Amino acid sequence: MRVRGAGPLMAAAALVIALGGVVAACDGSKPLIQQRDDGDDDKVGPFPAADRPVADVVSSRWSSEDARDRLREADQVMDRAKIRPGMTVADIGAGEGYYTVRLAQRVGKTGRVLAEDIVAAWRDRLAERVSRERLDNVSVRLGEPADPKLPPTSFDRVLMVHMYHEIEQPYEFLWRLFPALKSDGLVVVVDADRRTKAHGTPPALLKCEFEAVGFTQVSIENMPSAGGYLATFRATGPRPDPKAIRPCRMKDNQGG
Repeated sequence: MRVRGAGPLMAAAALVIALGGVVAACDGSKPLIQQRDDGDDDKVGPFPAADRPVADVVSSRWSSEDARDRLREADQVMDRAKIRPGMTVADIGAGEGYYTVRLAQRVGKTGRVLAEDIVAAWRDRLAERVSRERLDNVSVRLGEPADPKLPPTSFDRVLMVHMYHEIEQPYEFLWRLFPALKSDGLVVVVDADRRTKAHGTPPALLKCEFEAVGFTQVSIENMPSAGGYLATFRATGPRPDPKAIRPCRMKDNQGG
Protein backbone atom coordinates (compact mmCIF):
# COMPACT_ATOMS: atom_id res chain seq x y z
CA MET A 1 0.00 0.00 0.00
CA ARG A 2 1.25 3.51 -0.85
CA VAL A 3 0.17 10.74 0.89
CA ARG A 4 -0.40 13.97 -0.06
CA GLY A 5 -1.61 16.61 2.31
CA ALA A 6 -5.18 17.84 2.48
CA GLY A 7 -6.12 20.81 0.38
CA PRO A 8 -9.15 22.74 -0.78
CA LEU A 9 -10.65 19.70 -2.50
CA MET A 10 -12.11 17.91 0.51
CA ALA A 11 -15.33 17.80 -1.48
CA ALA A 12 -13.88 14.74 -3.17
CA ALA A 13 -13.72 12.94 0.16
CA ALA A 14 -17.30 13.95 0.89
CA LEU A 15 -18.32 12.53 -2.47
CA VAL A 16 -16.75 9.22 -1.49
CA ILE A 17 -18.95 9.05 1.60
CA ALA A 18 -22.04 10.11 -0.33
CA LEU A 19 -21.53 7.29 -2.80
CA GLY A 20 -21.07 4.69 -0.09
CA GLY A 21 -17.36 4.22 -0.68
CA VAL A 22 -17.07 4.89 -4.41
CA VAL A 23 -16.05 8.16 -6.04
CA ALA A 24 -16.58 8.91 -9.72
CA ALA A 25 -13.46 10.85 -10.51
CA CYS A 26 -14.28 14.47 -11.27
CA ASP A 27 -17.72 15.22 -12.53
CA GLY A 28 -19.99 13.88 -9.79
CA SER A 29 -21.70 11.46 -12.18
CA LYS A 30 -22.51 7.86 -11.34
CA PRO A 31 -19.51 5.68 -10.36
CA LEU A 32 -17.43 4.38 -13.25
CA ILE A 33 -17.45 0.90 -11.71
CA GLN A 34 -20.64 -0.09 -9.97
CA GLN A 35 -21.13 -1.36 -6.42
CA ARG A 36 -21.11 -5.10 -5.89
CA ASP A 37 -24.23 -6.97 -4.85
CA ASP A 38 -22.91 -9.20 -2.06
CA GLY A 39 -25.85 -11.61 -2.22
CA ASP A 40 -25.14 -14.76 -0.22
CA ASP A 41 -21.35 -14.34 -0.10
CA ASP A 42 -21.54 -12.55 3.25
CA LYS A 43 -23.12 -15.67 4.78
CA VAL A 44 -20.31 -18.09 3.91
CA GLY A 45 -17.46 -19.34 6.06
CA PRO A 46 -15.68 -19.77 8.31
CA PHE A 47 -12.39 -19.44 6.44
CA PRO A 48 -9.09 -20.89 7.70
CA ALA A 49 -6.62 -18.51 9.28
CA ALA A 50 -3.20 -17.95 7.73
CA ASP A 51 -0.66 -20.34 9.25
CA ARG A 52 2.09 -17.70 9.25
CA PRO A 53 2.62 -14.16 10.57
CA VAL A 54 0.80 -11.23 8.96
CA ALA A 55 2.80 -8.02 8.56
CA ASP A 56 1.47 -4.78 10.04
CA VAL A 57 0.21 -2.05 7.71
CA VAL A 58 2.97 0.45 8.39
CA SER A 59 2.92 3.13 5.69
CA SER A 60 1.22 4.37 2.55
CA ARG A 61 4.63 5.00 0.96
CA TRP A 62 7.84 2.97 0.70
CA SER A 63 9.78 5.21 -1.71
CA SER A 64 9.30 8.53 -3.51
CA GLU A 65 7.46 8.54 -6.81
CA ASP A 66 10.39 10.23 -8.55
CA ALA A 67 12.79 7.54 -7.32
CA ARG A 68 10.45 4.80 -8.49
CA ASP A 69 10.01 6.44 -11.88
CA ARG A 70 13.77 6.70 -12.35
CA LEU A 71 13.80 2.90 -12.12
CA ARG A 72 10.83 2.74 -14.51
CA GLU A 73 9.07 0.64 -11.89
CA ALA A 74 5.46 1.21 -12.91
CA ASP A 75 6.22 1.03 -16.64
CA GLN A 76 8.02 -2.28 -16.25
CA VAL A 77 5.32 -3.78 -14.02
CA MET A 78 2.56 -2.71 -16.43
CA ASP A 79 4.55 -4.01 -19.40
CA ARG A 80 5.14 -7.41 -17.79
CA ALA A 81 1.47 -7.56 -16.73
CA LYS A 82 0.46 -6.75 -20.33
CA ILE A 83 -1.77 -3.87 -19.26
CA ARG A 84 -3.09 -2.17 -22.39
CA PRO A 85 -5.41 0.69 -23.40
CA GLY A 86 -9.07 -0.11 -22.86
CA MET A 87 -8.54 -2.52 -19.96
CA THR A 88 -10.31 -2.37 -16.60
CA VAL A 89 -7.79 -2.66 -13.75
CA ALA A 90 -8.12 -2.76 -9.95
CA ASP A 91 -5.31 -1.27 -7.85
CA ILE A 92 -5.63 -2.99 -4.46
CA GLY A 93 -3.97 -1.22 -1.53
CA ALA A 94 -3.65 1.88 -3.69
CA GLY A 95 -2.45 4.17 -0.88
CA GLU A 96 -1.58 7.59 -2.26
CA GLY A 97 -1.97 6.44 -5.85
CA TYR A 98 1.45 5.88 -7.39
CA TYR A 99 0.12 3.04 -9.52
CA THR A 100 -3.41 4.44 -9.82
CA VAL A 101 -2.22 7.53 -11.69
CA ARG A 102 0.03 5.57 -14.03
CA LEU A 103 -2.58 2.89 -14.65
CA ALA A 104 -5.07 5.62 -15.60
CA GLN A 105 -2.62 6.92 -18.18
CA ARG A 106 -1.90 3.44 -19.52
CA VAL A 107 -5.51 2.25 -19.95
CA GLY A 108 -6.58 5.60 -21.41
CA LYS A 109 -10.01 7.11 -21.91
CA THR A 110 -11.55 3.81 -22.97
CA GLY A 111 -10.21 1.98 -19.90
CA ARG A 112 -11.15 2.09 -16.23
CA VAL A 113 -9.21 1.95 -12.96
CA LEU A 114 -10.66 1.14 -9.55
CA ALA A 115 -8.36 2.19 -6.70
CA GLU A 116 -9.09 0.43 -3.40
CA ASP A 117 -7.68 0.81 0.10
CA ILE A 118 -8.81 -0.25 3.57
CA VAL A 119 -7.55 2.91 5.33
CA ALA A 120 -10.22 5.60 5.06
CA ALA A 121 -7.77 8.51 5.42
CA TRP A 122 -5.62 7.21 2.56
CA ARG A 123 -8.73 6.60 0.46
CA ASP A 124 -9.88 10.18 1.05
CA ARG A 125 -6.50 11.66 0.12
CA LEU A 126 -6.41 9.58 -3.02
CA ALA A 127 -9.91 10.78 -3.92
CA GLU A 128 -8.59 14.35 -3.65
CA ARG A 129 -5.67 13.52 -5.91
CA VAL A 130 -7.93 11.89 -8.47
CA SER A 131 -10.10 15.02 -8.51
CA ARG A 132 -7.14 17.40 -8.59
CA GLU A 133 -5.47 15.57 -11.49
CA ARG A 134 -8.81 15.12 -13.28
CA LEU A 135 -8.48 11.38 -13.72
CA ASP A 136 -11.90 10.85 -15.23
CA ASN A 137 -11.39 7.12 -15.73
CA VAL A 138 -10.67 6.37 -12.03
CA SER A 139 -13.02 5.35 -9.22
CA VAL A 140 -11.92 5.15 -5.57
CA ARG A 141 -13.35 2.64 -3.13
CA LEU A 142 -12.98 1.68 0.53
CA GLY A 143 -12.49 -2.05 0.94
CA GLU A 144 -12.34 -4.30 3.99
CA PRO A 145 -9.35 -6.24 5.35
CA ALA A 146 -10.80 -9.58 4.18
CA ASP A 147 -12.78 -8.33 1.18
CA PRO A 148 -11.69 -5.92 -1.59
CA LYS A 149 -15.37 -5.34 -2.48
CA LEU A 150 -14.91 -5.79 -6.22
CA PRO A 151 -17.89 -6.28 -8.57
CA PRO A 152 -17.99 -9.64 -10.39
CA THR A 153 -16.62 -10.35 -13.87
CA SER A 154 -15.26 -6.82 -14.19
CA PHE A 155 -11.46 -6.81 -14.29
CA ASP A 156 -8.79 -7.65 -16.84
CA ARG A 157 -6.09 -7.19 -14.19
CA VAL A 158 -6.07 -6.93 -10.39
CA LEU A 159 -2.82 -5.40 -9.15
CA MET A 160 -1.42 -5.92 -5.63
CA VAL A 161 1.94 -4.25 -5.07
CA HIS A 162 3.87 -4.85 -1.82
CA MET A 163 0.71 -5.43 0.18
CA TYR A 164 -0.15 -9.14 -0.01
CA HIS A 165 1.81 -9.88 3.19
CA GLU A 166 -0.43 -7.37 5.03
CA ILE A 167 -3.68 -9.23 4.27
CA GLU A 168 -4.98 -10.57 7.58
CA GLN A 169 -7.20 -13.28 6.10
CA PRO A 170 -5.59 -14.25 2.77
CA TYR A 171 -7.89 -17.21 2.02
CA GLU A 172 -11.08 -15.23 2.55
CA PHE A 173 -9.62 -12.24 0.67
CA LEU A 174 -8.67 -14.34 -2.36
CA TRP A 175 -11.96 -16.26 -2.27
CA ARG A 176 -13.90 -12.99 -2.42
CA LEU A 177 -11.60 -11.58 -5.11
CA PHE A 178 -11.97 -14.68 -7.33
CA PRO A 179 -15.29 -13.74 -9.04
CA ALA A 180 -14.08 -10.21 -9.91
CA LEU A 181 -11.89 -11.39 -12.78
CA LYS A 182 -13.02 -11.61 -16.38
CA SER A 183 -12.57 -15.03 -17.99
CA ASP A 184 -9.05 -14.13 -19.18
CA GLY A 185 -8.24 -11.80 -16.27
CA LEU A 186 -5.13 -12.03 -14.11
CA VAL A 187 -4.15 -11.16 -10.56
CA VAL A 188 -0.71 -9.51 -10.57
CA VAL A 189 1.29 -9.64 -7.32
CA VAL A 190 4.51 -7.74 -6.71
CA ASP A 191 6.28 -8.58 -3.46
CA ALA A 192 9.69 -9.20 -1.92
CA ASP A 193 11.09 -12.71 -1.49
CA ARG A 194 11.37 -12.69 2.27
CA ARG A 195 9.39 -13.79 5.32
CA THR A 196 5.94 -12.29 5.78
CA LYS A 197 6.77 -10.68 9.13
CA ALA A 198 9.65 -8.90 7.33
CA HIS A 199 7.18 -7.47 4.78
CA GLY A 200 7.52 -9.97 1.98
CA THR A 201 6.03 -13.25 0.79
CA PRO A 202 8.12 -16.29 -0.20
CA PRO A 203 7.05 -17.24 -3.76
CA ALA A 204 6.28 -20.83 -2.77
CA LEU A 205 3.94 -19.61 -0.03
CA LEU A 206 2.22 -17.18 -2.39
CA LYS A 207 1.65 -19.94 -4.95
CA CYS A 208 0.32 -22.32 -2.31
CA GLU A 209 -2.17 -19.81 -0.86
CA PHE A 210 -3.50 -18.84 -4.29
CA GLU A 211 -3.84 -22.47 -5.37
CA ALA A 212 -5.73 -23.30 -2.17
CA VAL A 213 -8.53 -20.99 -3.34
CA GLY A 214 -8.69 -22.17 -6.97
CA PHE A 215 -6.14 -19.98 -8.74
CA THR A 216 -3.36 -21.25 -11.03
CA GLN A 217 0.01 -19.52 -11.26
CA VAL A 218 0.67 -18.34 -14.82
CA SER A 219 4.12 -16.78 -14.43
CA ILE A 220 6.72 -15.51 -11.99
CA GLU A 221 9.83 -13.43 -12.67
CA ASN A 222 12.29 -11.22 -10.86
CA MET A 223 11.47 -7.49 -10.82
CA PRO A 224 14.46 -5.65 -9.30
CA SER A 225 13.02 -2.25 -10.25
CA ALA A 226 9.97 -3.04 -8.10
CA GLY A 227 11.96 -4.46 -5.19
CA GLY A 228 11.17 -8.14 -5.62
CA TYR A 229 9.32 -10.42 -8.00
CA LEU A 230 6.16 -10.28 -10.12
CA ALA A 231 3.76 -13.24 -10.16
CA THR A 232 0.52 -13.64 -12.10
CA PHE A 233 -2.44 -15.90 -11.37
CA ARG A 234 -5.60 -16.91 -13.21
CA ALA A 235 -8.87 -18.00 -11.57
CA THR A 236 -9.28 -21.50 -12.99
CA GLY A 237 -11.57 -22.79 -10.26
CA PRO A 238 -13.81 -24.08 -9.16
CA ARG A 239 -13.87 -21.76 -6.15
CA PRO A 240 -13.85 -24.13 -3.16
CA ASP A 241 -16.24 -24.23 -0.25
CA PRO A 242 -14.53 -22.11 2.45
CA LYS A 243 -14.66 -25.00 4.93
CA ALA A 244 -12.72 -27.19 2.47
CA ILE A 245 -9.78 -24.77 2.06
CA ARG A 246 -6.58 -26.29 3.44
CA PRO A 247 -4.18 -23.65 4.81
CA CYS A 248 -0.58 -23.76 3.63
CA ARG A 249 2.16 -24.76 6.03
CA MET A 250 5.67 -23.93 4.92
CA LYS A 251 8.65 -26.07 5.89
CA ASP A 252 11.39 -24.62 8.09
CA ASN A 253 9.20 -21.63 8.99
CA GLN A 254 9.64 -20.16 5.50
CA GLY A 255 6.48 -18.15 5.83
CA GLY A 256 7.31 -16.57 9.19
